[in-house]
Amino acid sequence: MGTVLKNSWPLFLGMMLLMLGNGLQGTLLGIRGALEGFSPNTMAWVMSGYFIGFLGGSRMAPEMIRRVGHVRVFAALASLVSACLVLYAAVPNVIVWMGLRILIGFCFSGVYVVAESWLNDSATNETRGQTLSLYLIVQMIGIVAAQGVLNFGDPSGYILFIVSSVLVSVSFAPILLSISPAPMFQTTKPMSFKKLFDASPTSVVGIFLLGTIFSALFGMSAVYGTEKELGVRTITIFVAMIYIGGMLCQYPIGWASDRMDRRRLIIYLTVFGTVTMALAPLVASNLYALMLLMFIVGGISNPLYSLYIAYMNDYLEPEDMAAASGGLIFINGMGAIGGPFLVGWMMSEFGADSFFVYLAALLGFSALWAIYRSTVRDAPNVEDTAAYAPISPGTSAVAVELATEVAIDMAEEAKEEEA
Repeated sequence: MGTVLKNSWPLFLGMMLLMLGNGLQGTLLGIRGALEGFSPNTMAWVMSGYFIGFLGGSRMAPEMIRRVGHVRVFAALASLVSACLVLYAAVPNVIVWMGLRILIGFCFSGVYVVAESWLNDSATNETRGQTLSLYLIVQMIGIVAAQGVLNFGDPSGYILFIVSSVLVSVSFAPILLSISPAPMFQTTKPMSFKKLFDASPTSVVGIFLLGTIFSALFGMSAVYGTEKELGVRTITIFVAMIYIGGMLCQYPIGWASDRMDRRRLIIYLTVFGTVTMALAPLVASNLYALMLLMFIVGGISNPLYSLYIAYMNDYLEPEDMAAASGGLIFINGMGAIGGPFLVGWMMSEFGADSFFVYLAALLGFSALWAIYRSTVRDAPNVEDTAAYAPISPGTSAVAVELATEVAIDMAEEAKEEEA
């Protein structure tokens, strides 16, 4: 781990600053929207913009990189992000905000592709797993730390938007001044929906539903907090607990995933999440219970992303895994676009606590689908399954391909040890 950090610290530092800026603006907008008088339904349009842009950027970024190169794409897109972050406070209009969110989502998608390409290029066969783990830790630390930064300014003013813009601008320096050369860029063409569904209907449907859960959690949690009239400090802790849960539960669930029927583990997690979120409105008035609830839903939903990808890989040959992962990212993105719209409408029509009803319903659908599929097809033997590699849903296809390579390497090492 020390060698990885020594060789790639400029990239990790730059990504942490980027995640600070991105994590800050997401929560800040949810709070500022309430101060501007925007309803949850209105804020849903704003928050969904990020996922629309991110999905579009993930399709267009590779072509931009091929045309003008990594450095120019990174500098141009990151500069646009920095400018957009300042404009939020200058023009508090829902249409403008949605447009800015679309542009920011588009730009961040391209920035992630560039940064993760450098990351992938710097990793060797021996350090690939450590590099990926450190990258995910840096991402989570950046987002959690961003919630703390929010407490040092007034959400009704300009300063926090300026701080977010500065953080993104400063992130250019360690990355662009790094001595590492720009890598050759290659991406795998995503597998078709039909082939994905034929391989694993459980993963395809599950990861679509997971996209609707993620976008609600990461886009509308702060909106829920403002509707419940929680203070800024409480809201930041509330949001941070999602990411802390995801970070701490990723590896225990991954450990279990490599030692039992993955579909059964998916059922256990989604059923537990369904019950927990269904009971949430009854205990949400207790702040400690509220924080525990967010830790649980973050700890369940984040590892599920890696779990669905690993379960899909169980039915594929190694050479098809990267293409399948790319297809699953697109399906997850399609689900993410619709999530804020639905939960925003529910919160406007039925009250803030319908946020938890929404999460319970989607986790319940995921559980029912996995249970149904268990009656249709037997799961593969645990000894024959691919290895689990942790990955965050906010990453690009490049990081997912890196995770796939890690999983393949781990599986090959396990076979060699058994032999």
